[in-house]
Order: sequence, then structure tokens, then C-alpha cells
Amino acid sequence: MCHQVIIQPSGHEFSVVADDTILDAAILAGLNLPYGCRNGACGACKGKVLEGQVDHGSHQSSALIQAEKDMGLALFCCAKPLTDLVIECREVSATNGIRPRIMPTRVQKLEKLAPDVMVLSMKLPSNERLQFLPGQYIEFLLKDGKRRAFSLANAPHDDEFLQLHLRLVPNGHFTQYVFNEMQEKTILRIEGPFGGFYLREESDKPIIFVAGGTGFAPIKSIIEHMLHHDIKRKIILYWGVRAAEDLYMPDLPQAWQALHSHVRFVPVLSEPKDTDQWQGRTGLVHQAVLDDFERLSDYEVYCCGAPQMVDIARSTFAQKGLDADAFFADAFTFST
Repeated sequence: MCHQVIIQPSGHEFSVVADDTILDAAILAGLNLPYGCRNGACGACKGKVLEGQVDHGSHQSSALIQAEKDMGLALFCCAKPLTDLVIECREVSATNGIRPRIMPTRVQKLEKLAPDVMVLSMKLPSNERLQFLPGQYIEFLLKDGKRRAFSLANAPHDDEFLQLHLRLVPNGHFTQYVFNEMQEKTILRIEGPFGGFYLREESDKPIIFVAGGTGFAPIKSIIEHMLHHDIKRKIILYWGVRAAEDLYMPDLPQAWQALHSHVRFVPVLSEPKDTDQWQGRTGLVHQAVLDDFERLSDYEVYCCGAPQMVDIARSTFAQKGLDADAFFADAFTFST
């Protein structure tokens, strides 16, 4: 069974074959709908079904509540057509025509930087390079047919190795393998790039980056891209973790701040240990932003971390005047 989908207001049309989501089919057709997590957690792909019916699929209830479904909204990363559709959503025009590719990659280095954080460096075949925008992610194609998504932490110009920051997930099949069994020179298959979380270079607004845990990875990619290309927009990075040991690359953002007058780094610990002797900011990372700014209407925010953090940042920052179109998010979810 195949269904046709028309996007309004652009009028673009594409086909969705059985078992494909609306988003997957759009990507395959080369159409750039906004999205982030691709698993129903972040809400970035939310749009309206103007005509037709969909199966909403599995998603987090906070990303699409029942009242929104009643209004005709759907998460296109999860929804599958039951009929031909007319949908309404904005399209992203700045992906530079980059389409996802499936490629082999070899594990070059495994470096444990915190008790539950591994930095994985991978090398592509010598004649290959992965084109991507800073902030985007790749997916591992596992032997059992499942996928695991991780953000690229290196900037596009620094692409000799692909760098990922992996957090150990309790009972997580893939991360347990990475931490306990994976060896250097292991061959893996990846597909990418994916994601609508990338730098909007057409804007000149100052940027507030909000990272939770390994949400630092795509933000690192974006900031290093900006510094490499001498983009002088003001940067304020808030990085929230539990304890000091979870700031697994503290020297890097400190160096950015020391070397560049337009960069400011604010680490925030939610549960500092007595042994940390922490003198800096404490509490929840989104609250640190709220405490520092009376209004956010002149800023853009790039927020990456757990879905709960992203959700509360989105709603509370809006109350301080942040435009909905100036909030870009990537919500990390963890599969067991």
C-alpha cells in the first residue's frame, strides 16, 4: 500500500510506502522537514494533518498530548498514513542538499572521560568523507535491525575522525557493548547525517547554548564550527551535569572562553559532591538561564539533553519572550 502526501504551503508531494513514517518518506524524497530525535521525544517534527488520517505511532506523551491530536497535530517522525494526506508544516531550506548515506566505519579510539561517558572516534574509508551540518547526528545500523542515534561532536571541517560522546545506559544493549566489549578496529555501519539541530547561519542573533550531560556533543560541533569560520555572534554556553566528574571535557569550553572574548562558559552542577568543593553555579541548568536573563527576545537558544529538560526550557524560555522560531532543540532518549 502506498499513500500520497502533499505538503502545504509549498505544494511539494511525495509517496509513503507501507510501514514508513511520513518523515522517513520525506527524507527519502529529498524533502527537508524539521525534525530532531526521530523517535517521538522532542516534538521538533510536529505538524498539522489538514486532510486524511494517520496512525500516530509510539511517542512520548509530553511531545504530543491528546488535545494536540484532537487539533489535527501529529509527530511526523512517528506517524504513518492510513490514507492520502495533506499536511501543513514548514520546510527547512538550509541542509545544502545533503542526503543521508550508509557507510562503513572503523573504531579508531575509545576514551573513557567520565565514569559513564565514552568518547568514540571512528574513521571512514580513506576515499570517503561524511558531509554534515554542525549539530547533526548519525545512526548505527545494528545486526538485529535496530538503530542507535548519536550526535556528531566534531565540526564538519575537522572530519578526519567522526567523534561521538556516548553515555552508558543501564541495561542499554549498545552502550553496554561499547563500554565493555568493543575493541579498536571494530567495523560498524552507520547512516547519516540526520537532524534539524544545526546552526542557522543566516541569523546574527547572540546564542544561548543549553547542554545537559552528553548534550554537549552537538553543541561542541556547532561552537567549533563558529570559531573556525570566525563567526562573531555572542556565545553563552550553559552546561548542566550532576557532579564535577560529569563535566567530562571542562578544559575545552574554558579554553574557548579564554581565547575568545565573545564566548562565555557557565557550568552548572545539580548534585555536587562534597569532594567537588564546588564554588560555581548549582541547580537545574535551565533555571540558571532564567536567573541570568530578564528577557530572551533578542536571543536564539540551542538546547540539547534529556526530553524533560528540553520541554521545560522551551516553555519557560517562551515565558521570557523567546520566539518559538528561535528555539532549536535535540532531545536525547536512551534505549534499553
